[in-house]
Amino acid sequence: MMHRLDESAPEAWNPSKEFIEQMGAFIQDSFEKGILITAEGVHPSEKGAKVRKVRGGKITATDGPFTEAKEVIGGFALINAKDLAEAVSFAESYAALFDEIEVEIRTVVEEEDIAAFTS
Repeated sequence: MMHRLDESAPEAWNPSKEFIEQMGAFIQDSFEKGILITAEGVHPSEKGAKVRKVRGGKITATDGPFTEAKEVIGGFALINAKDLAEAVSFAESYAALFDEIEVEIRTVVEEEDIAAFTS
């Protein structure tokens, strides 16, 4: 899962004590249930960079902030879900902790997936 936040919203980058406590309890419970493998927040884009290579082109690096993007990645979580429905349910519980957030769920490519690409 990756979550996106509105980079211009100050509260997105300065969470309240209550939010930190709620998130801590959610993370602990999720670890204990075996669904959460790891989760991390990231700093705003002003403390990052973007590296890009276009097909046949050169590689460019741009320091943040990324003015062309209103919403930026605010963090990620790697979860262990039996199927997409379980992942969506977990993402809904996670999203409920925030005032406003978008959570994208993607499946990790496994070794057997790579073998299928080369066959």
